[in-house]
Amino acid sequence: MIDDRALDALFLEARTANGFLDRPVPDELLRRAFDLARMAPTAANSQPGRFLFLRSAAARERLRPALSPGNLAKTMAAPITVIVAHDTRFHEHLPKVFPHNPAMKAAFEGDERKAGRELAALRNGTLQGAYLMLAARAVGLDCGPMSGFDNAKVDAEFFPDGRFRSNFLCNLGYGDPASHFARSPRFEFDEACQIL
Repeated sequence: MIDDRALDALFLEARTANGFLDRPVPDELLRRAFDLARMAPTAANSQPGRFLFLRSAAARERLRPALSPGNLAKTMAAPITVIVAHDTRFHEHLPKVFPHNPAMKAAFEGDERKAGRELAALRNGTLQGAYLMLAARAVGLDCGPMSGFDNAKVDAEFFPDGRFRSNFLCNLGYGDPASHFARSPRFEFDEACQIL
């Protein structure tokens, strides 16, 4: 069981960052967060998540046309914006990442399995995006996830061959406490859960 300090960093005291301090995020911290996140589970160890870290002003300018007005200023000012995407052909890597079951790749091949393959990519890529946010918090970064953007524009600009598809964006850096909102209400166990 992890201690209270870790629980605070990951969940209880952490807030969505809507603004960031003017403090650079070293590449090594991004690598450390990914190294932690990649160890978390995905179905058949499929690991379809793909992460494009935008640091430079030029990269962020490429993102600008896809952002909703409410996300524009904070994203352009964030030290890092990661495009959380997934590989629609993740199954091609299954012989490497799921070697004990060579038949698993075939379970996702063919046009008749395209819908299931795309759902598996989205579902497990989403998991990996969430793992990356927790890992970023674990290494001392703050996160500002968002879905207010045009996926088609992002995909056309950053993934033009169509293999990867964007899911959500997440700003990363050292959050400015003045940008944090008070904790919004959360559902209680009995409002959101059942035990059968």
